[in-house]
This record gives sequence, structure tokens and C-alpha cells, in this order.
Amino acid sequence: MSVGGNRKMTTTATLRLKQDYLRIRKEPVPYICAEPLPSNILEWHFVIRGPEKTPYEGGYYHGKLIFPQEFPFKPPGIYMLTPNGRFMCNTRLCLSISDFHPDTWNPAWSVSTILTALLSFMVENIPTLGSIETSDFTKRQLSLQSLAFNLKDRVVCELFPEVVEEIKVKQRTQKDFCVPPHTGHVPRRKPNLRGALANLCVIAGLVVCVYTVKFVCYIIQARTENRPESSF
Repeated sequence: MSVGGNRKMTTTATLRLKQDYLRIRKEPVPYICAEPLPSNILEWHFVIRGPEKTPYEGGYYHGKLIFPQEFPFKPPGIYMLTPNGRFMCNTRLCLSISDFHPDTWNPAWSVSTILTALLSFMVENIPTLGSIETSDFTKRQLSLQSLAFNLKDRVVCELFPEVVEEIKVKQRTQKDFCVPPHTGHVPRRKPNLRGALANLCVIAGLVVCVYTVKFVCYIIQARTENRPESSF
């Protein structure tokens, strides 16, 4: 293809992606926020907020879309960057909306369509190239770990400041909920009066029981010694 043809394709892709961006800003995709790189509109980054009632709930999952110059006539590459238990990281995902299947691609599909389909596939368990199998427990653990993971991600911090603030608030909430405030001294335990009385009663009962047994044994022994011998 000539230089002029490449330039025309890039211009078409740029115009289309700008339209898609305006559409996303006006009508955000549920659970997902997306931004193109300021230096390259062909590379988009997104963050998925884990949907409720799924193993991903509470997690934040960073990924990226790499659009070809021929977009929208060719599909993008799709990558997940945050460990999630569903997809490999930094690996092209084989989906019907990705560059693995240009034959099933529809040029009418927008960035919103792509992200919606990705989320739908993420919460399912259908295997594909680039997917992995893990337990729900592992996914929940990764959802918790995703908070700290994304705070160390430079791209997330630059493109999604509102997500970063959400994560920080969530971390503070979890810390306040799980860890008691540090007061500089070890709090004294309140004496458990009821428990102490119960223990005393048990001990007293044992003592009475022991002495009762001894008394009974003494009476039996005394009677035995005083009993007259039988005559034959």
C-alpha cells in the first residue's frame, strides 16, 4: 500500500476513534472506563470494575486495545494487563471481536461494543486462546490484590485518576474495617466475672464430690469392720 493509502487509512481510523471516544464520554460502558493514549489514539487503555455477584467484584482490571491503521475495517488486538484469573496477562486474546478473527469482524462495531463483549466473555467460563482456568477463590484473591497492583501502574495513574482515588478510598475502608486503631498501648482485657464464678462453682462441686465419696467409703469400711463374723 502506498504512503498516501496508509495516511488515508490512519486518518479514517483517527476520525472513527474520535467519534467512538465522544460516544463513550456521553454514554459510558457499564463497569468500564476507557481512554486513548494522548500520544497515540490507536492505543486505548481501559479499566474494568469487577461486577457485583461475580468473583471479580471489588477488583480493578487494566487492559488495552491496539487498533490497526485500517480500523474500523480490521479489528483491534485485545490484552489484559492486571492478573485476574480469567485471562493471561500481556497476551493477545482470541475473541470474535479481536484481531484473531478478522473474518467475523463487523466494521460497525465500536469501542463500546468491543468492551461490552469483552466484559461479557470475562464473566463466563468459555475457554479460548489466552484464557486460563482458576477457582473462584483465586479470582477473589486476585480481585483484592488488583488494588495495590494498579496503584503501581503508571498508565492507570496517568489516565484514570478517578479510578486511583476509588482504589485509595477502598483501601482505607478495608484497613479501617480489618485493623483496630493503634493507640500506643495494649488494651487491658475486662475481667470476665461470670466465667470466674463458673470456674469456682465447678471446683467447689469437685471438692464436695471428692469428700462425699471419701465419707461413703469410710462408712462402708466402718460397717464392715464392726460386722460380727458368721458362725458355722
